[in-house]
Amino acid sequence: MAHENNAPEQLAQLLTPEGWALLNAVGPYREEDALALSTRLRKEGHSPELVSAVLSQARLRARAQAKFGEFASHMLFTRAGLEQATRLSVAARHAGRFKDAGVRRVADLGCGLGADALALASLDLEVTAVELDETTAACATVNLMPFPSARVVHANAESVPLDEVDGVWLDPARRTTSTSGTERIWDPEAFSPPLSFVEALAARGLPVGVKLGPGIPHESIPAGCEAQWVSVDGDVAEVSLYFNSLRRPSVRRAALLLDGGSGGAGGPAGGSGGAGGGGSAELVAETDFGDGAEPRIGPLAGYLYEPDGAVIRAGLVAELAERLGGHLVDPHIAYICADEHVPTAFARAYRVLEVRPYSVKALRAWVREQGIGVLDIKKRGTSVTPEELRRLLLAGQKKGAAGHATLVLTRIGDDRVAAVVEPV
Repeated sequence: MAHENNAPEQLAQLLTPEGWALLNAVGPYREEDALALSTRLRKEGHSPELVSAVLSQARLRARAQAKFGEFASHMLFTRAGLEQATRLSVAARHAGRFKDAGVRRVADLGCGLGADALALASLDLEVTAVELDETTAACATVNLMPFPSARVVHANAESVPLDEVDGVWLDPARRTTSTSGTERIWDPEAFSPPLSFVEALAARGLPVGVKLGPGIPHESIPAGCEAQWVSVDGDVAEVSLYFNSLRRPSVRRAALLLDGGSGGAGGPAGGSGGAGGGGSAELVAETDFGDGAEPRIGPLAGYLYEPDGAVIRAGLVAELAERLGGHLVDPHIAYICADEHVPTAFARAYRVLEVRPYSVKALRAWVREQGIGVLDIKKRGTSVTPEELRRLLLAGQKKGAAGHATLVLTRIGDDRVAAVVEPV
């Protein structure tokens, strides 16, 4: 995994007794206090290099709280590593698969900062965490120190012998890092290690799981595995592929929705898709991609449902429409309509108030007539930029206009329409 140019030097500063003590003494990081804190630490006699390293790491710890919660205040991070790191609530789901399959010794290949290894070790599994980047491996070593059943190996994931493990988890590097930041890699064979390496491990019969970016095309997903897209608080975080005993026999594709505080170390949410425990819900299908339910097509009326991104990525929109007793408004757009409102965790619901042809001039007049000062715009299937359209529609509106409205822009066949809706 790549790292920032100065990360090795900064990490070396932090791994001294003085550096480690200072890092853990600065307390919660606040950007507005950074300059004053830097000045104070230098006045206390700490070197500029150490102060810079401490502030950089404190900033990363603050960012990491969204993924690691209270654990972040005792961990070490790199910027690139944190961007790819698994949320602990999601890592717990990964770990639960291995636990439920009876796996006791897991190789975590491409462990990064050690999030998945930490979740596996917390279930008392023996973990060999392998990381190619030396700086990241050093961070993982510190992060896994509380777990005696976990060890970190600085090596290439593809070269590590697997004779002493009975399961493999992989999180391939999918970003490159340069002076301008990180850039996502899209070709599965350009991942490190590549997807073909994962398939070769699965072909040996090993229980294998791999975390990939959620945008991977369906045609790139190997046959014979379960693909589970995971959404946290409406943000699609990943797709995990599970092979052999980690795969549920009756599931080919799934959408798992978690809230930000959910995710114990138990197994994956089961069933055919209802609410699970701990703020989770899952929708699954046994059929392959493109072989699922044939969607009905109908009018943009009644109640409009905006499916969660994980449902869309998993190709389960038609299945959700069937569950809701609804239909698609266009065969190529992920909007569902139904006559009645059915509460669901898998989509946001809106009541359709009226449907208008898309016309900037007419919509601007409507905004003025309704006294709208706050306008939410959603869109699918159209190239309109919501921010630019909002600016155009509100231009010239009287000051103090207090009305609030929501517009949904979409396409029905060749026609562009604007639906006025209200959230349920």
